This record gives sequence, C-alpha cells and structure tokens, in this order.
Amino acid sequence: MTSLETSTTGELVGAKALRRSLKAPIAYGVLTLVALVLFVVLGRSGNATFGLSSSGDVIALPPLVLPTRVTGIVAVVLAAVMTALSLRYTTRKQPLWLPIAFALVLVVGLLAWATSGNTLPLPGLLAGSLALSVPLIFGALGGVISERVGVVNVAIEGQLLGGAFTGAVVGSLTKNLYLGLAAAAVAGVLVSFVLAAFAIRYLVDQVIVGVVLNVLVLGITSFLYSAVLVPASGALNSPPQFEPIAIPLLSAIPVLGPVLFEQTLIVYLMYIGVAAVTYGLFKTRWGLRLRAVGEHPQAADTVGINVSGTRFWNVALAGAIAGLGGAYFTLAAVPSFSRNVTSGAGFIALAAVIFGQWNPVRATLAALLFGFASNLQNVLGILDSPVPSDFLLMLPYVVTIFAVAGLVGQARGPAAAGKPYVKG
Repeated sequence: MTSLETSTTGELVGAKALRRSLKAPIAYGVLTLVALVLFVVLGRSGNATFGLSSSGDVIALPPLVLPTRVTGIVAVVLAAVMTALSLRYTTRKQPLWLPIAFALVLVVGLLAWATSGNTLPLPGLLAGSLALSVPLIFGALGGVISERVGVVNVAIEGQLLGGAFTGAVVGSLTKNLYLGLAAAAVAGVLVSFVLAAFAIRYLVDQVIVGVVLNVLVLGITSFLYSAVLVPASGALNSPPQFEPIAIPLLSAIPVLGPVLFEQTLIVYLMYIGVAAVTYGLFKTRWGLRLRAVGEHPQAADTVGINVSGTRFWNVALAGAIAGLGGAYFTLAAVPSFSRNVTSGAGFIALAAVIFGQWNPVRATLAALLFGFASNLQNVLGILDSPVPSDFLLMLPYVVTIFAVAGLVGQARGPAAAGKPYVKG
C-alpha cells in the first residue's frame, strides 16, 4: 500500500470515527432546539409550584415556586452550554456528570412548563419513578453481567415475566414472601439455562434464542394465567405483599428520605445488588475473569479460565437477578399476576444496558431515567398539561430510542459479546 493510500485510509477511518463520536453533541443540540421552541417560543406565563413535603414528614419544607418562562430560558441557556461542552468529548468517553446534568436541566424546564399554574408533588413523582425503575434496574444488572461475559441477553423480558409468574404462584401457595422471592429467582435461572445451553453449547445465534424465549415464556404464562390462575385466583394468584420498611433517621431526610429509605425489601435488595455488581465486576477476581471472557475468550482460555463454564454460570446469575426484578411486579407493586404484566420492561432494561455503556452504575441511572419518563406521562396526564395525550403515551419509548440512538455517544460493548466460542 502506498503512502497516499495509507494516508487516505487513515483519513477515512478518522472521519468515520469522528462521525460516530458526534452523535452525543448532535443529540444534545436537537434537544436544546426543541427546548428553545417549547420553553421560549411557546413559553407559558405564570408560576409552577413544586411540593417538597408530604403529610406526615418529620421535616416539612415549604413549596418551591418557579416562574415558568424564566425557568425555561435558564434551562435552554444551560443546555446550550452543555451542548458546547460535549464537543470536547467527540473522540473520548463522556464524563458521567454531563448527561446527568443535561437531563436534569431539561426535566426541570419541562416540569415548570407543563405544570404552570398547578402544584406538582415532587416526592410522589420521585417515588412513582423509582417504583417503575426497580424491575428495569434488576433487568439491566442481569444484562450487564450477561453481556460482559460475552452472551447477549435479549431474554431479559422472559426472565422478568417468568419471575413475576412464579413468584405470584409460589407466594400464593405458601403465603410466604421469601419463598416466593426465591422461586422468582429460580424461574429467572431456568430461563437463562435455556439461553445458555443453546447459545454456549449449541452455538445458536444468541439474539434469536433470546427472542424465541421471550415469546415462549409469554405464551406459557398467558396460557397458564387463563387456564389455571383465573379459575383459582384465590388460591393461586393472591400472594401476600411486601410492606415498606422505614429506615430510622435516613427516612426522615427531606424529599429524598421517604422516597429512598421507606421502601420494600426488594428495593433494598436492588440497592445492594447495584453496589455488589459494581464492586464485583471491577474489584474482584470474579469480575476480572468475567470481563476477560467477554473481551478475549481465547486469551482467557490460554491462562486456564473455563470460558464455557464461566459464561454459563454467569448467565445463570444474570437470570436470577432479573427474576428478582420480576418478583417486584407481583409481590411488591400489585399482589397478583396478570397477562404480560411486564409490558416490555425487559426490552427497556436491555436499552438501559446499552445506554449505560455496559456499566452497572450507568445502566442504573439509565433505568431511572426511563422509569421517570414512564411515571411522568401519568403525572402530566393527571395535571391536565398541554402535552397531547398521545405523545404522553409515547414518551417512555421516545426517551428510550432517543437516548440509545443519540445520547450514548461513543461507546464500545464487550468485544466478544454475541460471538460463540469454540475451544481450539
């Protein structure tokens, strides 16, 4: 290859990389322009009131009143500044604070614009958002573990649904919440065993196996719901429900205390799960081996790591975590199972894995964003906001698509994810 050809090839590769890395600034810019039109051109007069305390709070805070138009203008200016800052990270990974700050600024502007003349109870909005995010976070943690070890886990939806169904039935039969929770984890493991067997042992395309498993679990649970649970709902579909447990002192913190520290056991398990998976992935020998298998299985095999065994058992662990998320639907949120109770939460959890760049903390934050978007449509609908109802129904999925397609920036998943490994 001549020097000219080499130079031309390098320029093309560099230009291609630059185009990829400009996704985030372009997404920020588009959202800033939308905010400009909505908050300034179509700005509303009046004030937006945010209630910061609920009845029964130990420390009662006065409501926060923001002028709608001024808040919108400030939000647009700050968003424009952060869009300019994002141009500094076109060739490297974005800092975590940038998308978080950008999202917070636009959310405050949107809430001020949509609730002008009304009072929005902020603790209720946050509590509802967390409740909708819990199964997404469990599913995202399972997805991170599975993909980090090299197996694309499209079957998160099936694992959540299997956990929800099994948790409801076992909880109803035994009237024991802990047995129901354990059964949900086992159901998630069983679904993941099928995924692992076909993907690792028989080298079937992992995405196809995941899609088939989702359809299979949906079909089985829908049939059993109609044929078994409905005729005997009192005995088989009426499990007890986890009650909130208030943590002394922490639950008395204004605004966030009741939201974060007056929750059910499953939510506290979620907190522990995020911390444990994050620490385990990056600070332990288990995490090092797991990531090595997902990045370069040949090299891992060379140093004596059992690639197939490592993948199999970690996919099983991912299924157990997702199964616990499914139990939240039927043992904490609503104490009963209904057909397709997950409503696509597994696919949103998979999007959170990608948006979170295969990092447990980032994936958790992405799941919280999607949960917030889902709850926001309900709150804005109740407040009779000027946002069209059809758009409100689309909001969670629009946020999911836009976040994954644009805000994720320049990211690279595990190198061996989705690629079957044949020893030798």
